[in-house]
Amino acid sequence: MTINRHLEEFHGLPAFTFPDADDKSPRATSLPSPESVAWRIAVEAYESKEEWEDAFARFLAAVDTEKVRALIVGAWSDVYDNAPDAVITALVAARDRLPALRGLFLADIVMEECEISWIVQGDVSPLLKAFPSLVEFGVRGGNGLVFPAVRHEQLRTLTVETGGLPVEAVRGIAASDLPALVGLDLWLGTSEYGGDADVADLEPFFAGSRLPRLTRLALRNSEIQDAICTALASAPVVARLTHLDISMGVLTDDGATALLSGQPLTHLKALDLHHNYLSAGVRTRLLETLEPAGVAVDADRDDADSDEEEDGTVWRFVAVGE
Repeated sequence: MTINRHLEEFHGLPAFTFPDADDKSPRATSLPSPESVAWRIAVEAYESKEEWEDAFARFLAAVDTEKVRALIVGAWSDVYDNAPDAVITALVAARDRLPALRGLFLADIVMEECEISWIVQGDVSPLLKAFPSLVEFGVRGGNGLVFPAVRHEQLRTLTVETGGLPVEAVRGIAASDLPALVGLDLWLGTSEYGGDADVADLEPFFAGSRLPRLTRLALRNSEIQDAICTALASAPVVARLTHLDISMGVLTDDGATALLSGQPLTHLKALDLHHNYLSAGVRTRLLETLEPAGVAVDADRDDADSDEEEDGTVWRFVAVGE
């Protein structure tokens, strides 16, 4: 699986791409009302006619930004070489002009612009500090991603999409105080692309003590999915979850069996395991155990594929790597 479509909605709003540099001065009357859409601001990833900061300046001049509720940062110039430091600086500098901002997504970039594991990232914590009223924050790309421990009183949803999430970023998120967080979605990825976290680094999420309101947990797109499931089998946080997502990774019968053999999961509203390497028997056992209790189970194998070498070595893959 690759990411080949930009976000169509964000923060409950339809996405709208702000006109590019060819439209030098779009009129407010030709644009949607400021609060009605998630504004996507982007430039060409290759040989851009303008820098992202200049496109953002045009946006600030054309739109009543005091009413803007959601922003989507698309590609900046040469995303495969340049971290979004200037982008982040521009956003932070405009914080007083965005008092209603509640949703922010950094790097809505698709494969034609830059593969997910080639997106150069940086320290995203200044955005959380500059916008204390954010309730939803998302970032795509783990190459160079820095996420130190922060405290944010209002954040309800945090999404980090990567082909490889660096262990220091995992530890920073795990050490963060996010008392309002309801939903956490981490794409952990593979060691080949920098995803070097071990299941022990995820222990704070399993305990859930820093996330007292968490009800939706996704630890997915991981090559250590079996170990994650083994830990979740006795994790205290599971008892208060409504949605558990362990999809997109290298989940085999070992992990699924450990999960089923642990604490009850029948209180869940949904369990997502799509893209997996389960046998027909274990898949059936999952469905027969949980669906009668009202759990919506997605156990579709999806496009999970494996390769077997002549010596019997089997290679399995996460859904989103490079």
